[in-house]
Amino acid sequence: MRRLPPLGAIEAFVQVARLGSIKAAAEDLALSAPALSRRVQSLERFIAKPLFARRHQAMVLNADGERLLAQIAPVLDSLSDAVESLTSTTEVLRLRLGILPLYASQKLFPRLGELRKAHPELHLDIDTAAHLVSRLGDGLDAVIALSREIDPSLYARRLDRNSVYVIGARSLLERADPITRPEQLSTLTALVHRDMTDTFSAWRTAAGLDDIEPLAIDHFDSGALMLEAAAQGLGVAFMHASHFADANDPRLVRLFDIEVESPYSYWFVCRPRALQTKPVKLFHDWLIRTLAEV
Repeated sequence: MRRLPPLGAIEAFVQVARLGSIKAAAEDLALSAPALSRRVQSLERFIAKPLFARRHQAMVLNADGERLLAQIAPVLDSLSDAVESLTSTTEVLRLRLGILPLYASQKLFPRLGELRKAHPELHLDIDTAAHLVSRLGDGLDAVIALSREIDPSLYARRLDRNSVYVIGARSLLERADPITRPEQLSTLTALVHRDMTDTFSAWRTAAGLDDIEPLAIDHFDSGALMLEAAAQGLGVAFMHASHFADANDPRLVRLFDIEVESPYSYWFVCRPRALQTKPVKLFHDWLIRTLAEV
């Protein structure tokens, strides 16, 4: 058998190539930065040529590095998967899923019984903290994100297309001076989600009301709290038609019959390789069959 470089050196090379940084790769592999650098250097000595262009704060693959990564990374991934499948001692499959709370409560959780019935071996660890997409591979296997678009280096499947609704309290239509004209927005507070900051401007432009400013704009990081604030008459929420329909709250009404396509969609997102793992593949396929509205 031909002599091969140490597996640790190969693993170090692949992680630095993927992450673009000695520091990030060292953290991922639980090594010190100097130790990781030595492993990469040992591989370069073995091959007798440099694999990176070293720049301040970054490591960029050169042509030889690109060629080696394309050939060696899939083999290393397959090796890792093979070892994991043989050393697993349980039939439980676990998916670390990042998800926005409102989508979880309105869409996913009402159907979790169906998922468990279809795949009793699949268990979900739910994470609703911020910055979901940026944490893929770092504690999360897959996420359901709300976004205009997704980084093309990631696998992404659009789950819906939606309209922007102006959602307010029913009392706004029942008072002495009911809110029936878009121009009356100047007397109201707009409620906008931090992950959907363009919903108000998109709706205003489509309504031909670019010159209209609300009394104030209040920002939220919780869709459920936005709906509650709207129901209590604290403002009008610029949210999706599905948010309104799934809330099924008799205190809420849609204001103004103006159709506006939302610039945002829900997406299923993961790293391309993650889609090859059984937990992610099972959940992805079930989600698309069950909940995708596109």
